[in-house]
Amino acid sequence: MSVERVSVWVLGDQLLTYHPAVVAAEKAVGKKNICVVLIESTERLRHLPYQRKKIVLLLSAMRHYEQELRRAGYAVEYVRATSFLEGLQQHIHKYHITHLYTMAASEYDTRRMQQEDLEQQLAIPLTILPNTQFLVEQFSPYPHPQKGKRYIMENFYRAMRDHFQILMEGEGKPAGGKWNYDEMNREPLPAPMVFPKPFLCEPDEITQEVMVQVEADAYGIGTTSDFKMAVTRAGALQALDKFLEERLEYFGPYEDAMSIQEGLLYHSLLSPYVNIGLLEPMEMIRAAEFAYYQGHAPLHSVEGFIRQVVGWREYMYWQYWQQMPALRSANSWTGKRAMPLVFWNGDTDMNCIRHVVQRVLEQGYSHHIERLMIVCNFCLLTGIDPAAVAEWFLACYVDAYDWVVLPNVIGMGMNADGGRIATKPYIASANYIHHMSDYCASCCYNPKKRVGADACPYNYLYWNFVIEHETVLRANPRLGKNVLGLRHISEEERQEIAANAARFLDALTFYTAG
Repeated sequence: MSVERVSVWVLGDQLLTYHPAVVAAEKAVGKKNICVVLIESTERLRHLPYQRKKIVLLLSAMRHYEQELRRAGYAVEYVRATSFLEGLQQHIHKYHITHLYTMAASEYDTRRMQQEDLEQQLAIPLTILPNTQFLVEQFSPYPHPQKGKRYIMENFYRAMRDHFQILMEGEGKPAGGKWNYDEMNREPLPAPMVFPKPFLCEPDEITQEVMVQVEADAYGIGTTSDFKMAVTRAGALQALDKFLEERLEYFGPYEDAMSIQEGLLYHSLLSPYVNIGLLEPMEMIRAAEFAYYQGHAPLHSVEGFIRQVVGWREYMYWQYWQQMPALRSANSWTGKRAMPLVFWNGDTDMNCIRHVVQRVLEQGYSHHIERLMIVCNFCLLTGIDPAAVAEWFLACYVDAYDWVVLPNVIGMGMNADGGRIATKPYIASANYIHHMSDYCASCCYNPKKRVGADACPYNYLYWNFVIEHETVLRANPRLGKNVLGLRHISEEERQEIAANAARFLDALTFYTAG
């Protein structure tokens, strides 16, 4: 009786130590009878002009993963092909594969390809294992969501913590007696501060080869220079340890702060690793929880970090699968403009946008409040098409993938999904930026002025948006005070606000592909 020839397709963002498809295939036919295939798809890599550091991270991590599999005794083929399908077909033909195992993709289009077309196109049996990179795939607080019902992140978060017993002192009893310490985590930075040095990994020979390859490709954003991210699980674990030792203590109070001093502050920069499988969410959660119980970090910092992982990350992934594919084109505020050119070149005299965009173009990173309150806030106030904003995020950020960008940007940041993810639009005037950052101090615009040549554009853009959408905003109970603020603005100033906004928008240059 002939032994079945089995292959396991591991996607580039599924670089797990215990990959369920590998485990299942090995259990079925034994290690010596399987071959793992990793595919470098030109079509996928060139879907957008991606941040070159993201491509270096992804390709180098895939090639190091290949080495680790080989050292563990697996047969591996690393395929370079035009598409995933072409790569699989070549691999199956070369090795006479009779059965393919894989894990469900985290992104909608790839999972749809796996589930709807792949078995027929490959003409061999296909086994798709459930995705294990998200806790909500193991337990969903809302296994049978009702159509049209709104599901709040805070309730989702509490259910997840209770189920997995994270920072709990018994069933339904959160550590410290409170579920959420958000009110303690909104402190602006005292100036000046000395921040811990970022975790850096010197590129090895494999990474250097990838850097040369990626730099030679004219299609992309930024450069590969100064790439020093971890590309292995061992390196990612070091990055986690470094965060826990040096940054977690102050992550909470300063997680919303923004600064000219640097972009990372006390954030973890672990999202690029967990999003491709080099770290797993529960090990990050338990490590932070352990730091609290050992007295190495205060509860409000640990809870704030854990909320980002088991709360927002998992909630966004859940929302993504609830709303796709309609989420991609959601546009409840009817934004129609293209992405302003400033987000592709950083050329602006608005200090906050210049610093954030230049960091993103150079490093592929800015933290979550800058993404929400600098970039998305500006784009919502100026009427940018949410799909264009999401595309910019997908292209520019090292941790950007479809499942995280669409709900975070289109749903939360642009509030374009009719309020299913966020119960209010996250719009703000310059007052918020002035309070939470040091950007305004050295800016040519005055954050206190609503109109005039030196007024901060966020001010008249904000009030122009509120005036234009007053009826809708007034109906939202969470925005009552903001809308009521209009009663202090005369009709004459309303007209001046509209004129200021119109001049600003007329002067914007918008990006067009090609």
